[in-house]
Amino acid sequence: MNSLPLWVAQTLASAFLAILFLQSGLDKVLDWKGNKEYLTGYFAKTPLRRFSTFLLFNIAGLEVLTGIVCAAGCVTVLLTRASGIAFAGAALAGLNLVSLFFGQRLAKDYAGAAGMVPYAMFSIGSVLLQGFNL
Repeated sequence: MNSLPLWVAQTLASAFLAILFLQSGLDKVLDWKGNKEYLTGYFAKTPLRRFSTFLLFNIAGLEVLTGIVCAAGCVTVLLTRASGIAFAGAALAGLNLVSLFFGQRLAKDYAGAAGMVPYAMFSIGSVLLQGFNL
């Protein structure tokens, strides 16, 4: 069996997730004040309203961690064709997206939650893709 297509797909999927989560997480860190103000208003009418700073800290940290793990997975797949780290990154991406989806549903941002579905599908697909040669 030709493993080149699998290797390329695993590398690209990891790169995509690394870019997605590093950009999003670093944006939250670098514009902490703006993101905190946004989340405070976003969750104002939900049970999460008192936890906006805690949630922002956790989401930002989890997104940066996910981006780093996905980037490391991308490099590892590219150089060694081993996908264990990329698998962990894809699983963390799924956890991130489930967390974000939960918050959007709780805030009754149904359009925003629907917009997460393609990312969730991609991350679930990436988990399966990275698991092929574990």
